[in-house]
Amino acid sequence: MNKSALMLAIAVLVSTPVLASPVALYGNQNNPGTLTLYLENDLFADTDQQYTNGVRASWTSPDLTSYLDDKRLPVWARRYNEYITSPLGIFDETPPKQDEIVRNLVITLGQQMYTPEDNLRTTIDPDDRPYAGWLYLGMGYHLKHKQRMDSAIFNVGVVGPAAMAQEAQDFIHDLRGIDKFNGWDNQLSNELGLQLVYERKYRVPTKRISGALEYDVIWHGGASLGNVATYLNVGAELRLGWFLPDDFGTSSLRPGGDNSAPGSNDPRIINGTGYSKDNNFGLHGFVAVDGRWVLRDIFLDGSTFSNSHSVDKENWVGDLSVGASMLIDDWKISYSQVYRSQEFKTQQDTHSFGSLSVSYSF
Repeated sequence: MNKSALMLAIAVLVSTPVLASPVALYGNQNNPGTLTLYLENDLFADTDQQYTNGVRASWTSPDLTSYLDDKRLPVWARRYNEYITSPLGIFDETPPKQDEIVRNLVITLGQQMYTPEDNLRTTIDPDDRPYAGWLYLGMGYHLKHKQRMDSAIFNVGVVGPAAMAQEAQDFIHDLRGIDKFNGWDNQLSNELGLQLVYERKYRVPTKRISGALEYDVIWHGGASLGNVATYLNVGAELRLGWFLPDDFGTSSLRPGGDNSAPGSNDPRIINGTGYSKDNNFGLHGFVAVDGRWVLRDIFLDGSTFSNSHSVDKENWVGDLSVGASMLIDDWKISYSQVYRSQEFKTQQDTHSFGSLSVSYSF
């Protein structure tokens, strides 16, 4: 794909949530930005295989008046937005209506690693998944309108030894005194990874049960396109607890899942006036499901442009997450156990891993 075609594809995807509403409007400028750190690992489930580790750091901007001119965005981000969108006029401004539309920019840096079950084997196991690592940088756009949030994300990175998955795993295993995996010489070769993701979420208005006890439901649906992953997905999350956050849920490291930035009615915000210094507290449990129709998964299908180890993937994959989340002052701390169905036909069992996220709004 040549440069102009690639930039056009990115711009079209990014434009989707912006053009979905008739006007581009302003959010609450006092709402804070949010930094979120994610850690996923199957050691929480006492295993060490399949999707074995994932880490990500994400920054979600404060509510923005513009993707092009808001001074709270880094200069390079404003120039990037202008460069990819000016030919199409995607981010042109129209008269504002305060509090109807909320814009946020999301920047992410992450790594994921995948291994087969047998850590001692030095040769390829034809019945088990390839060794693989994925190191990526992502930039995304959230557009929130009342109970709805549209997200468009572009991830670019590398699959293969340059992703440094082996080095990261060996470092952790050395610290913990755990046996290393011996088959990393067979990992997928270096390949540029591109992924375009779009997802829409809809939050059913919160229902009060008794006192501060309340619940809500958040639906989502979306798609991913690229050589790393191509799929359609749909799912939902049920939350039940006290002082639910005014955000769009708690998800695992699914692209499009950076949902923790607080809205104006969040316990982390005082009357919608900004960053809170009070002793705010909230607690809730959640159950979430996500189903995917998978057309391509590089971590199972193997390298795109060269021969490599691969396995026959399952086209239908589902996740069930059960967890809890707590708000303390300006922090949100969440943990869930994720249960994933079999991803390839010769996989012996389902897989499980723990997902921990810590968000700080400032």
